Amino acid sequence: MLQALGLSALTEGVYRTLLAEPDWRLDQVAAHLHLSEAEVREALDELLELTLLRPAADSHALRAVSPEVGLTRLLARNQDQLLFRQQQLESARTAIAALSAEYVDRRPGDGMVVRLDSLEAVRDRLEELAASATEECLSLMRGGAVRPDSIQAGKHPNQLALERGVVIRSIFQDSFRNDPDTLRYVRWLADLGGLTRTVPLLPVRLVIVDRSVALVPTHPSDGRRGALELHGEALVQPLCALFDELWRSGAEFGQPAPRDDQDLTGSERALLQLLDQGHTDESASRKLGLSLRTVRRMMQDLMVRLGAESRFQAGAQAVRQDWL
Repeated sequence: MLQALGLSALTEGVYRTLLAEPDWRLDQVAAHLHLSEAEVREALDELLELTLLRPAADSHALRAVSPEVGLTRLLARNQDQLLFRQQQLESARTAIAALSAEYVDRRPGDGMVVRLDSLEAVRDRLEELAASATEECLSLMRGGAVRPDSIQAGKHPNQLALERGVVIRSIFQDSFRNDPDTLRYVRWLADLGGLTRTVPLLPVRLVIVDRSVALVPTHPSDGRRGALELHGEALVQPLCALFDELWRSGAEFGQPAPRDDQDLTGSERALLQLLDQGHTDESASRKLGLSLRTVRRMMQDLMVRLGAESRFQAGAQAVRQDWL
């Protein structure tokens, strides 16, 4: 009960015993509390240090100081220490803000667009943004699998943000379910309160923090080569609108992939659209985040359902049956 004032449970027990039985000897206190005499002596030393014991006026014995005097004095001392610590922390907060502003000013960019030229710089900045977020973090996770090192780098900042009440919403491609590591990460995030939806295709990797800062890769095909940090309503709000539209159309994590009026999943329809646009199986697999074998198996299944014997015939049948 009194540990907040610096007393251990053992010392508190000795103090209470001396208040109730001020004339007891050391050995009597030890026997009553089932302690060794050495443990009682250690507790007495602690009580003396905390000024909760004083010499008796008429003997060399020690007397417990009354709670009204001793504990009230100890409480005031702790409050003074807490106030001093709060003042120190406030000074540190001011110093951090000044240092952060100086650090931001030294980043290459024009204020609205800041270049982060390495994966390490991107991860450092994401950690900073997660720590400073107050409302929400939004992300588009393009591709079927998230690299294990990226998962590990994002776990701690995401957990801290969620514990502060920050909303985290993530949109993955449907194909992430084929990667065990990514699937485990999404389940872990969901257990902490993160919200996840999936769509067949994502146009870009993207992170938005508090709808005021956005990070997009400098190279859309390789997010590990750096990113652009965007500021300002003109740059960030269109990206927020893109996220909101994708979120509305996405399927909630944990639910089976929905099928449309033609009994097509989003991935099947996206595959037909990609092939209609001239993509090869290889490029379609990269965009969908699926293996080449999976794409070819999906296409074979679609041809059977369309009653087509060739890709060309499948395309014609898809248009005729309003699948495209």
